[in-house]
Amino acid sequence: MKAIEVQDVSKRFRLYKDRPGSVKQLFTKFGRPKYDDFWAVQNVSLDINEASVAGLIGHNGCGKSTLLRMMAGIHFPTSGTVTTRGRISALLELGAGFHPELTGRENVYLNASILGLSRKQTDVIFDRIVDFSGLSAFIDSPVKHYSSGMYVRLGFSVAVHVDPQILLVDEVIAVGDEDFQRRCLDHLAGLKASGVTIVLVSHNLGVIGDLCDQVTWMDHGVIRDSGEPSSVIANYLNEVNSVESERLRMEAEAAGLLPTPAKATESEMVDDSGNPLEFGVTGQPINLRVALPEALAAEEHTYSLMIQTESGVVVGETEMSAPMAQPGPLSNGYTIRCRFDPLLLAPGIYEGRVRVHGGKAVRAEAMRDFGFSFRVRAESSPPGGLLRIPATWLEDNGR
Repeated sequence: MKAIEVQDVSKRFRLYKDRPGSVKQLFTKFGRPKYDDFWAVQNVSLDINEASVAGLIGHNGCGKSTLLRMMAGIHFPTSGTVTTRGRISALLELGAGFHPELTGRENVYLNASILGLSRKQTDVIFDRIVDFSGLSAFIDSPVKHYSSGMYVRLGFSVAVHVDPQILLVDEVIAVGDEDFQRRCLDHLAGLKASGVTIVLVSHNLGVIGDLCDQVTWMDHGVIRDSGEPSSVIANYLNEVNSVESERLRMEAEAAGLLPTPAKATESEMVDDSGNPLEFGVTGQPINLRVALPEALAAEEHTYSLMIQTESGVVVGETEMSAPMAQPGPLSNGYTIRCRFDPLLLAPGIYEGRVRVHGGKAVRAEAMRDFGFSFRVRAESSPPGGLLRIPATWLEDNGR
């Protein structure tokens, strides 16, 4: 059975160009104020089954939050219909439904009453709400003194403890600290197991891939793709990677680095045919080519590559090897190449340091490292942590 049915829904907002700023301007400016129509959602149809978790992904401004608000009944469609079945609880934005002058205790009762609970019903669950939020020491303080993280803790705690049949959650969970985020995700998994229908808007694709039964990718108000999570996420990341690649190309062109941007640097990423790449892709082969001064290429050396994050966390270091440095194709020296098959790094920006071991020239250079940075993106659900760890799961036959 369908918990939520969205049928050919569109939502229009008016963007006023010259809205009167005072009563005087209202009467001195003749004619109706000028505005443009902005269609945040256009002709969207979507079914969400009972006891399932649906994810909405896409760039900022793509319409996913507007669609969520129409499901919650906060916005009404300009055209089309949204049908929901069951008690709805929603956590849509920071501090939504809170009165800043009221205490946390008073806001719990206020929010619960808005969601349809009586005072007696709220009395029963009040202690569970406060315990989950971890705000017992602040529950009788006005929420205007709360931090953004405290707002989220209390709002989420109320939303998930009012016995919802449909739970709508926007990106606000990301504001909480690591411990609270984990408890939120555990609780969402428990609600899913108990039969609650959940619609989740998030930029955390790892969470979306783990929790959701279906994912919908929105782009400029329309649905680009909808279905099985890993497939939709992979298509979305492909698009993001393509857009970023084009942006990097245009930036390089504007800086006068084309048609051969790699020759302006000491390193480059290339595919197996030697074609330069803007970024590596998690799980796919990649080659890192690094240029060294000719003085170092004049004698035999052993090389290793250390990789660390932008913040300085060391991911790891390759084993030492002794390839022969070759002239070019980079303009500033001899080159060596390190191949990863596959690249196991999670998406991010990394610093690589080629370490040259042995030889008189190296000693003269005081064991200098040759550093460079490179980017990694994903074309499927990104791994948690820094690495995608290769492993094979086997049936255990007791041997």
